[in-house]
Amino acid sequence: MASWTPQRPLLLTLLQTLRQASGTNATLLSTITQKLQNFARREECVGYLAYILSSLPEEDDRIRIIAGHLLKDIARCILDASPDVLTFAKSAVLMAVNDPSIMIRHAAAQAIVAFLEILEPRNWPECLQQLVHMLEVAGGDQQEAALGVLQQACDKYPEKLDLEIDGSWSLKYTLPVFIVLSDHPNAKMRAHAIACLSSFASIGCDSLFERIDAFIACLLKRASDEDPAVHRHVCQTLVLLLASRPEKLMPEMVNVAEYMLYSTKDKHENVALQACDFWLTFAEAPDLAPNLRPFLAKVSPVLLDCMVHSEDDLLLNERYDDNVAVHDRYTGIEPRPWNLRQYAAAALDALAVRFGADLLNVLLEPLQTKLRNDDWLQCESGILALGAIAPGCIDAIKPHLPTLVPYLFDALNHPQPLMRSHTCWTLGRYASWCSQSISPEHKTPIFVPTLQGLLRMMIDDNQLVQKAACSAFAALEEEAGPELAPYLELVLRKFLISFQKYAKSNILVLYDAVETLADAVGSALQSPTYVEILMPSLLERWSKLKDDNDELILLLQCLASVTIAMGPAVLPYATPIFDRCHAIVHTFLRQYETCQQDPEMNQPDRSLFAAFDILYGLMQGLGMELEQHIMGSQPNIFELLINCMKHPYAAVRQSGYALVGGMSKNCFPLLRPQVSRIMQCVTVQLDPGPKVEFVSACNNAAWAAGEIALRFGRDEAEFRQWVHPLVSQLIPILRHPKAPPKLLEDAAVSIGRIGLMHPALVAPLLPEFAHAWCQALYEIRENEEKDSAFRGLCTLVQMNPAGIKKSLLCFCDAIVQWKQPSLELNDMFQQLLNGFKQPDAVGWAAQVVQFPPATQEALAARYGV
Repeated sequence: MASWTPQRPLLLTLLQTLRQASGTNATLLSTITQKLQNFARREECVGYLAYILSSLPEEDDRIRIIAGHLLKDIARCILDASPDVLTFAKSAVLMAVNDPSIMIRHAAAQAIVAFLEILEPRNWPECLQQLVHMLEVAGGDQQEAALGVLQQACDKYPEKLDLEIDGSWSLKYTLPVFIVLSDHPNAKMRAHAIACLSSFASIGCDSLFERIDAFIACLLKRASDEDPAVHRHVCQTLVLLLASRPEKLMPEMVNVAEYMLYSTKDKHENVALQACDFWLTFAEAPDLAPNLRPFLAKVSPVLLDCMVHSEDDLLLNERYDDNVAVHDRYTGIEPRPWNLRQYAAAALDALAVRFGADLLNVLLEPLQTKLRNDDWLQCESGILALGAIAPGCIDAIKPHLPTLVPYLFDALNHPQPLMRSHTCWTLGRYASWCSQSISPEHKTPIFVPTLQGLLRMMIDDNQLVQKAACSAFAALEEEAGPELAPYLELVLRKFLISFQKYAKSNILVLYDAVETLADAVGSALQSPTYVEILMPSLLERWSKLKDDNDELILLLQCLASVTIAMGPAVLPYATPIFDRCHAIVHTFLRQYETCQQDPEMNQPDRSLFAAFDILYGLMQGLGMELEQHIMGSQPNIFELLINCMKHPYAAVRQSGYALVGGMSKNCFPLLRPQVSRIMQCVTVQLDPGPKVEFVSACNNAAWAAGEIALRFGRDEAEFRQWVHPLVSQLIPILRHPKAPPKLLEDAAVSIGRIGLMHPALVAPLLPEFAHAWCQALYEIRENEEKDSAFRGLCTLVQMNPAGIKKSLLCFCDAIVQWKQPSLELNDMFQQLLNGFKQPDAVGWAAQVVQFPPATQEALAARYGV
C-alpha cells in the first residue's frame, strides 16, 4: 500500500456524513448531498473514499459500500489527484475486491471498472495483471470477483482492452483463459467468461478470431448448459458470430439452428429474446438467406407462438384501464418494453420481407388456426403476426385479404382493449390495400368500414386503443389522399371528440393525424364548415400552451400543414396565429442577443422553425390579406427576417430565406421595399462551396433570388443592379463538382428565371453555364419552377445562339426529357430547333446523327427536326 494516509479529523467528519447519508430524512439528505458534493471537489477525495472502502473492516458495511459507490461516481476526480493519492486509491480498490463481504467486492468492482475506463488500461497495467493472476491462482470468491470486474470492463469498453501490454496483459494469453473458464463448475463463472468472449466478438477482435474454432467449440459445448445466464450469453454470442463470421458457423448451421429453435422456446424470456435476435439477424443478411430457407417451416410457427402475451405483459397492461380520467394523471405513457412478442414480430417481419410468398406458404395455416382460436390471447397473437408480415407478404396475401380484413372489422368489437388496439395497428399495416384504387366494389366492403372502424376506435375509452387507432388512421390518410374528401366532416367531428377526450400523450399522436390529413386532402379543407370544426379546437389548445411546452412544437407543426391546406379560409383565425408566431421568432432573437456570450447556449428550439412554417403557410394561403399584420408587426417582421438571414445558426438562416421566398411568391408588393437589404444577404449566402450545415440555407437563398427576379418583371431597372452579383455567384455553384443535387437545381432555376427577366445581361454568359445547367435540371420533376427556368434558358439561346453550340446535345437531351411542357415552352422549343435546322439543314443533320438514337427519334417525332 502507498505511503499516503488520511487526516483523521477529516476522515471522522466524512464518516459521520456517510452515516447520516444512510438515513431517510429528506431535508437532512439534501444537506448531506451538498456536503458530499463539496467534498468531491477536494484533491484528496478519492483517497478518503478508497480508504473507507478498503481499510476500515470494523466499519459498518453500509458505510463502506456507500463510499465505494461514491468513488465510482466521482472516478473522473482521479485525474486531479496527486501521485500519492492516485497510487493509494488504485491499490486500495484492488485490495477491496478481495474483501470477505460480497457487497464490498461488488462496490470495489464498480470503482475499478470506472477507474480503468478513466485512466485507460494501458496506463494501469498492474490492475489487469492482478485480475488475471486472480483468475489463475485464486479460487472461490476471489476468482469470481476478478472475473466479474473483467466482465464489466469488457462489456463497457472492450475496444480499450483490445491491446497488448508486455508482461501485464495479452489477449493472446488471456482469451484462452476465458475459454477454459467457460467450462468452470460454477455457473456464474461460466456466464462471466462467455460474456467476456462475447464482448470481444462484438468488436471483431482479431485475437479472438484467430482462435475462432476453439471459441465456437466452447460455445457449442455450453449449448446444453442448464443455467439461464450461460444459455443467454451463448445465444447472444452466436448472434454476433452470425453477423461477423457467418462462414465459421455454416458447417455447424444445422445444429446451431436447431439449438436456436430450442432456445426460442425457452421459458426464460431473456434467453428467448437472444434467440429471436438470431432469426432477425439471419433474415436481414441477404447473403445468408439461402441458408435460412430450409428452416422456414420450423422457425415461423415458433415465432408465432412467441407472440402470445405473457402473464407479465398482461399485468403491465392492467394499468391502462378504460377510465380516461385515470390516464390524465399520467404525463404520458411510458415506452412499452421491448419484450419477446415484439422481438418475435420483428423477426417475422424481417422473414416476410426476405421470403415473401415462401414464408406465407408455411405460415398461413398456423396463422389461420390462431385467428380461429377461442382463446383471445391466441387470436390476438395471430392478429399481431398478420400485421407483422404485411410489408413483405402483401403480394402473396392479397387473395386472402377480402376475407381477413372483414375479420379484423369484427375484432374491433372485442371486449379486450389489447385485441382492439392491435387490430387497429394491423389495419394500419394494410392501409395501402384498403385504399387501393377505390372502386365501388372495393369501397363499400373494405374502404368505408376501415375508415369508420378506425374512427370509432379513435374515440374508444381505452388510451392504448385510441393511440393505435390514431396512428393507423394516419397511415390510411397517407394512402387514401384526396379520396378522403367526401368523408371530411365525419373525420373532423371524430377529431373534435378526440381533442376533448384525449390525455396528453395521445394528443401528440392526434396532432400527427390532423397534420397528415391536411397534407393528404389539401385544398379540400377550405370549406368554412371544416374550418369552423377544426380551428377552434387547435387554437384552444394553442392558447393554453406556453412557448417552452414540448406539446407546442407538435401543435405548431400541425398548424403549419393546416394553414397551408385551408388557404384563404383560415383568414378569420389569422391574427392570433400570426401574432404568436411573430412573438416566438422575436423572443428567440432577443434571447440569443442576450445570451450570445454564453458558450453553452443551446441551439434554437424546434418551435422556432415550426413558427416559420406557419408564417409561410399563412402567406401562401392569404397573400396580401396579411398586409395589416405584416406592416403593423412590432418589431417589424422584415427586421426579424434580416436578422434571421444573417444569423450564425444555419437552420435559422434556412428558415429566414424560405420565408423570404414565400413572401416573394404571395405578397411581393409588401416585400419589394426591402429587396435591397435582402439581396445583400442573399449574395453573401450564395457560396459556391458552403459548409455542410449551410447547404440548405444556400438552397433557399438561391430559390428566393429567382422568385424575387420573377416578381420584378422583364427588364425592371430596379433589379438590374443585382443581376451580375447574383449570376456571378450562381454560376460557380452550378459548376462546382461536389455541389449537392438540390443546390444545383435551385441555382439552375434561379439563373433561368433571372435570364428570363434580364436576358440581355445574362445571355453573354451562356457558354459558361449551359452544359452544367442542362445537366442540373435534366431529370427533376416538371412543375412551374422548371417551366419558367427553361423558358429563361430558351430566351437566352434565342438572344445568343452561339452560346449553346458546345452544349447542343445536352440541350436537346434536356428538351426531349420533357413529358408535358406548357404550350408556351413547347413553342419555344419548336422555334429554337427550327432555327438551328433551317439555315443549314445538312449541317444540322450531320450533328443530329451523332445524338443517341432515342434523342434523334424524339426530336423527329415531336418537332420534325
